[in-house]
Amino acid sequence: MATGVGRKEITLILGGARSGKSRLAEAIIEQDSRDAVYIATAQARDDEMSARIAAHRARRGAAWRTVEIPLDLARGLSVLVKAENPVLVDCLTLWLSNILLADRDAEAEIEALAAAITPAQGKVVLVSNETGLGIVPDNALARRFRDLSGILNQRMASLADNVLLVAAGLPLVMKGRNPADQPV
Repeated sequence: MATGVGRKEITLILGGARSGKSRLAEAIIEQDSRDAVYIATAQARDDEMSARIAAHRARRGAAWRTVEIPLDLARGLSVLVKAENPVLVDCLTLWLSNILLADRDAEAEIEALAAAITPAQGKVVLVSNETGLGIVPDNALARRFRDLSGILNQRMASLADNVLLVAAGLPLVMKGRNPADQPV
């Protein structure tokens, strides 16, 4: 899909845990001179996750405006993407976990998210884990999460201008281009 009129660009970044997805997403957004919005979907449910969140915040610095949206991502995005400020969503699979734990209709939430992203006026970068590359999970909830992650990633990839897969800190362009390679 070519970049459409009325929006800059949607980029989906996929990869495994600690692959470099977030750093690449931040680098893409930081090329833009306008104030960036970082949508955080993680919830600090334990000390380890609190430490991860703190490390991400420290790395980004004060130039970013952070908005925490653990559940109502479509509604939050529908407001934030109307401005021309670049928006980074990190991470879709954490959001999906929150949706499943809240016993919400994941398929409906995914479609609402797609509808909210489509009219974006500025740059949007989505970060998501690629969870389907490992072994088959041993329980129904984990298998449902893995399957829904695949559905979510496919849906977002269908909307994205660029899709990148990151492994060992190295991006592989799957669709479009690597926006980090070219100055804005």
